[in-house]
Amino acid sequence: MTNSDHYSHAVRARIRRLRWTAYVLGATAFVLAFFHRLAPAAIAGELHQSFATSGTSLGVIAAAYFYVYFAMQVPSGVLADTWGPRRLFTVGALVAGAGSILFGLAGTLSVAIAGRLLVGLGVSVAFVSVLKLNAAWFSERQFATVTGLLMFIGNMGGFLSAAPLAWVVGVTSWRNVFVGAGILSLLLAGLTWALLRDNPRQMGLPSIQELEGKPDHPPHSGHWLHGLAIVLRNRMTWPGFFMNLGLIGAYLTFGGLWAVPYLRDVHGMERTLATYHTSVMIISFAVGSLIVGAWSDRMGRRLPLMRSLGAVYAACWLPLIGGWTMPLPVSFALFALMGVSISGATLSWTCAKEVNPLALSGMATSVVNTGGFLGPAIYQPLLGWVLDASSSGGARALEDWRRALGVLFAFVLAGLASAFFVRETHCRNIYVARPGCDAPA
Repeated sequence: MTNSDHYSHAVRARIRRLRWTAYVLGATAFVLAFFHRLAPAAIAGELHQSFATSGTSLGVIAAAYFYVYFAMQVPSGVLADTWGPRRLFTVGALVAGAGSILFGLAGTLSVAIAGRLLVGLGVSVAFVSVLKLNAAWFSERQFATVTGLLMFIGNMGGFLSAAPLAWVVGVTSWRNVFVGAGILSLLLAGLTWALLRDNPRQMGLPSIQELEGKPDHPPHSGHWLHGLAIVLRNRMTWPGFFMNLGLIGAYLTFGGLWAVPYLRDVHGMERTLATYHTSVMIISFAVGSLIVGAWSDRMGRRLPLMRSLGAVYAACWLPLIGGWTMPLPVSFALFALMGVSISGATLSWTCAKEVNPLALSGMATSVVNTGGFLGPAIYQPLLGWVLDASSSGGARALEDWRRALGVLFAFVLAGLASAFFVRETHCRNIYVARPGCDAPA
């Protein structure tokens, strides 16, 4: 009989129930985060009419979310490791709800930007907090799988922000949609506080490691600044950051704002048809993330999928830059392939957890995740500026878009190059605990 056999069926059943309660609440917050992240693409025309914006100003509205989201990633990791996901989720949902309502009621551009900033602040804690919960409630060999499932669920929020949002806006108004999303966030805050727990220990239950007959991971014994310094000084942390900066940053910039205007300007698509393309890309990303995480865990390796899919993703940009005229089935297939291939980059978060001490998993994943949101904060207004500065005037022509997307493609190539510096972890944390510190095995 192993050390793990003495835990009763009732204990295991309770852990499973609490595990999935935590997961569902966290995933719901992530759905709302994805919805707000990509929604400006579907309502770009309405925002332009409501606030009489230029391309640069429209980019600022969309990027305002990413400014604060980027800035909050490392603080979110610190708070997840010290304050705990339950408190962080609750406060975040309250702030996001207030911001969404403010955005929906905004009468001026500055108020709309303020609302987007509050939304970004509120939802910025969601992803890192869910990863922290996953590390506490699931075994290491399940981590990439449940993270892939998280991406699948979260991307349903992104899907809702594409064609379904365009349809709803045609029935009601974009303002009503965001007020409703804000009310949903406030309800989620109450449920999170009532039902969520940071780890099994808070309910008097054994940790997942103890349940498997393994020694429990010790908490970090030093100040949080010392823990953050460990993560930042670790050279193995940074390739994932730069990979996210290039690959995820370009994906969110294009899918979150500029894909629909590009398809309308270059290929003459109606908005609904254009949003169908972004919907296909988002759903493909969701499905790809689910498959890639489980596949990686089954293989026991991270890098082959990460690198090969990154190369495919980079190749998908060539037809866009070239403005190739394609039959609809081919253009839909291209956007589906973009979504599937970018899912390889999601393994960077798992690698970040596995090349840093587990007690610092919140900080480690947040540092790497920062790159993915620094990208859109820079690229979205940058593309707007490139398009506004075009000499063609009037409607944007292919040459205008070729210059703008060429800028994004350069960042994509840099992100792909960074993937070749990520360390293979073989699905195991490479650190072992030692008294008072953590050292690489």
